This record gives sequence, structure tokens and C-alpha cells, in this order.
Amino acid sequence: MSVLNFLVSITCFFLFLFSIHLFLAKSENRIQNRLLSLLLFTRSGHILVSLLMGTNQQKLSFILFQSFTPLYFAAPACFYLYITGFLKKDRSLKKTDWIHFIPAFLALVHVFPWPGSTNLDWQLLIKQFNEYGYWSISTRSGLLPPYFHSGFRTLLTITYLILAWGAVVKSKILLKVADNNSERNWMLFILKVATFFQLMGLSRIVLSSLNIPLYNPIFIFLNCIALLVVLLYALHKPQIFYGALMVAIDWKRNLTLGHERPLLPPETAEEMRKNKAAFPDNDTRILPISFKRIRITDAQLEAYVGLLKNAMESDYLFLNADLQIIDLASKTNIPVHHCSFVINNHLGKNFRDWINGYRVNHFLDRYPLMKAKMTILAIAQNAGFKNQATFYNAFKKEKGVMPTVYISQELSA
Repeated sequence: MSVLNFLVSITCFFLFLFSIHLFLAKSENRIQNRLLSLLLFTRSGHILVSLLMGTNQQKLSFILFQSFTPLYFAAPACFYLYITGFLKKDRSLKKTDWIHFIPAFLALVHVFPWPGSTNLDWQLLIKQFNEYGYWSISTRSGLLPPYFHSGFRTLLTITYLILAWGAVVKSKILLKVADNNSERNWMLFILKVATFFQLMGLSRIVLSSLNIPLYNPIFIFLNCIALLVVLLYALHKPQIFYGALMVAIDWKRNLTLGHERPLLPPETAEEMRKNKAAFPDNDTRILPISFKRIRITDAQLEAYVGLLKNAMESDYLFLNADLQIIDLASKTNIPVHHCSFVINNHLGKNFRDWINGYRVNHFLDRYPLMKAKMTILAIAQNAGFKNQATFYNAFKKEKGVMPTVYISQELSA
């Protein structure tokens, strides 16, 4: 039992630490952070209550059980709103979203010690809980009937799990290329982890129906081990855990060293690139700009390039005809002048030509599929071009010939 107590203590400590960190984080994604924080805090309470139930500490286990019950009913909604908010890039909860917390409000009413309410058979409740967990509780645990805690909570968990997966499938995020796509990887990570633990809890219902005993300490042990493995995996994958928009630490912005500096003009950059002596022997490149400097390490440069390409190739930002460099900088959390510097000096094009290159390639990918239904201009506009003149100029600059000539050459080849 001492080993189990230690394992529970470590697990609850890490979960509580992460939840507090997310809840207090001052970032633009506070709502999403707090939804995830609530999920982690609820999971830590779930493990702690399970341990106390098994040790027959009636008073403390009763207080914690009743205190965490509203959170148990809020957790499925938090999970669903976290997923949908992530997919839709929502930064706040709409008024209609609060409807999802009605079960949590009912649970709060359920556990409130109303005057004249019936005394609870806590010994029987502990016995039932230790047999097959929350789902097997068939005795009254509050104001509402027993099936509110067992049947309704089970239905709530399954329903929101299905809705979350449905939202992910509908968003088509699963079709995006996995390489260097932190958003997709984070989505799959959090979705799979949540599904695993939900199914682990629901598995006790199946075991109960088959009369297969699963002692509570064993279930707690398996939960703790699984949670610690997940946390360790996340900590060793910062590009997944901290690379997602919904997590508190802005790791991309932390790559920036020194003070923010003005953009290096393209002509000056070209001259500096030819002058090898302008770069020191270490991995920090110092470029003078009107008596000021811009400092970008090789590691930063590699990270910036990956983030910029990911924003174009995975998020298709170029499809926005009004896309500006400040929008790209905001999306990738890269300072605007660093963003422009990397595009001009490392990717070899100015911002407009760079995004138009993606638009041209997207047009060529879509043209064979859409030429029977749409005109060339319509397909070009769907690729992010505002008008015909911009499209033709960008196409000729990218491919060396006009679109009609290029298309006829490709068809005759």
C-alpha cells in the first residue's frame, strides 16, 4: 500500500502542477488553457478519491467525493469544448456553450446538503465504489436518484466522447500531413489520451457485467502508471506539448534572443550574404542595420523556417487573399521583422512572391480536378488570388510563362 500511496502522490502532484500552471497562464488562449486545466484537476481528484475510498477514510473521502462530483459532470463538456475550440480557433466561450454545463449544475444541486435530506449509506456506497468504481454506484449519493450518478454520468461520458470524435472527423484535420504539423499532432495526442482514460473507466462496466473482479488498488495503479507515462512522453515531446496553440508556454516566442530589431532590407541582406566575414564563427549571426542589429541563431533559423512552412503547407494560410505578413507572424508567434528576414534571406523571396508560389502550385493541383466545372480565374481565386492580373503576373514570375501556355504544354507533354 505504501508503494501505491507514493505513486498516487506523485501522479496527483504532477497533474495538480500542470493544472495550476495552465489555469494561471497569461496567454491569448486562456479559456482553452482553463478547460484543459479543469480536466487535469478532475483527473487528479478522481485518483485521490479512489485511493481514499479503498482505505476506508470515511470523512475525508466523503468530503472529496461530494466536492469533485460537479467536476466529474463538467469534465466531458470541458473535453468537448476544448476540442471544438481548438478546431475553430475560438478564444472565448459563446453563450450557447454554457448549456453544456447544465449537468454540472445539476450535480452541484445533487450533492448540496439540503435541510431534511435523507442520510446517505456511506458504507454501502464505499463498498460499491471499491467493487467497480463510480459506474457501479447504485445507492443514493445525494438529492437525485442513484442512476443520476451511475447511468447519467456514463451516458454523458459516451455522448461527449462521440461528439468530440465527430467534430474532429468533420474538420478533416486528420487528412492533413502529419510531418511538422504541431496542431494535428497535438489534436491526436490529446484526443487519444482522453479516449484511452475514458474507455479505461468504462471498461469496469463491462467487467461488472461479466462478473470479473477488478480490485480498486489495481485499477488505481494502472491509472497512475498510464498517466505518468503520458506526462513523461509529453515532456519529452515539446514540439507536441508546447507547440500547440492551446498550451500556456509560448515556446516559439521564447526562441527570440535579444531585443526586437528593424527588418534588414533585401538589398542589404544580399550584400551581407556575400560578405562571409560579416558572420562570426559562433552560431549567432549579427547583421548591422542602420547601426542596429538583428540576432538569429542557426537553431532559431531552422525553427522559424519549419514554422513558416508548416503554416503554409499544413494550415493553407495562402488561401486567404488578404493575408499579410503580420497575420503570418501572429499565427506562428514569430516577430514580424524576424518573419520577413527569414523569408527574404533564407527562403530567397519576398513575402508576396513566396505566398504566391504556394498559390500557383495549389492552382496547378486543383486545375485538373476543377477545369470541367470552373474557369481558370475561378480556380485561381479559390487558390488565394484576388484578381486576374495578380494571378497572371504571379504565375509568369513563378513558372516563366503564362498559365494558358503552361497548361497547354503540360497537356501536350
